[in-house]
Amino acid sequence: MKRIMRILVALTAAAFAAGAMAQEIKLSHQWKANTDGRDQAARVFVKEVNALDPNIKFRIYPAQSLGIKPVAQLDALQNGTLEMAVFPISYAVGKAQEFSIAIMPGTIPTLDHAMKLKGTPFHKKLQDLAHANGIHILTWWWTPGAFASKNREITMPKSVDGMKMRAADPTFEAMLRAAGASVSSMPSTEIYPALQSGVLDGALTSAETFVSMRLYEQTKFTTTPGQYALWMLLQPLVMSKQHWDKLSPAQQKIFEQAADKSDTFFLGLQRDAVKEMEEAFKKAGAKVHQMTQAEYNQWLALAKETSWKEFAAKSPQSKELLDTLLSVK
Repeated sequence: MKRIMRILVALTAAAFAAGAMAQEIKLSHQWKANTDGRDQAARVFVKEVNALDPNIKFRIYPAQSLGIKPVAQLDALQNGTLEMAVFPISYAVGKAQEFSIAIMPGTIPTLDHAMKLKGTPFHKKLQDLAHANGIHILTWWWTPGAFASKNREITMPKSVDGMKMRAADPTFEAMLRAAGASVSSMPSTEIYPALQSGVLDGALTSAETFVSMRLYEQTKFTTTPGQYALWMLLQPLVMSKQHWDKLSPAQQKIFEQAADKSDTFFLGLQRDAVKEMEEAFKKAGAKVHQMTQAEYNQWLALAKETSWKEFAAKSPQSKELLDTLLSVK
């Protein structure tokens, strides 16, 4: 009888595990399907997971098709109604101001430097912050960004004086204000109509977004990174911490392996993203300017006196994150 009971318990446990794995995982994001690199990389992740375990089911909801706005995805992840999302980390600053570290101007000048941070104490501290706010960072997707404007070329900081700008983060915006710009906060999905209506004169966002959302249609000038990027944002695939914790250790390992594959794929896309952006702007008849070293140095000096100082003063955790990030050479 005991042997029969043990068999029944084992069968029940196996059936429960199979059912849990068969549950559909919803993956949401704000970008177009099959054109934006973040969507493409998400599909690489799903394909890799399914290659290792076909019982884990996913459904991708691109372009806000799940009905959840970009910033509101965080609430859905925290309460467990959404399992996964591609989520620009700077969108979480309303919940925890320390997340601004993921876009701090001038701290991560190249994609090579961004990838060097993977697995470092900085990565761990950022993951701890994510866990404390109900999400788990799965991938390490960094996107270089650029300036674009409607009415004049952006070069030195003084060139944005009087402009209405968007930069994707309050701490980053402090630098723009110091240079004389006024700022508006909005997700990248709202940049196009804001430029169209005159709410914005210009914007900072990822090269990927400039192309996939056709922002070159509403701007006449762009300033792309030269040797170093001023704007670099972590836009990873994240998972609700509730759902991450429900995965078995074996499933978590599968997700991590798939994340590594997607990281390699996404990095390849981003190495070409700025060039593709420049080509798209040129084709649209816009003027393309690569930021010079002298221009970058002026912006970096301003960032250190504004964004960096303001962020470090927010909390002891902010200062620790910044110090840990800057310690990686």
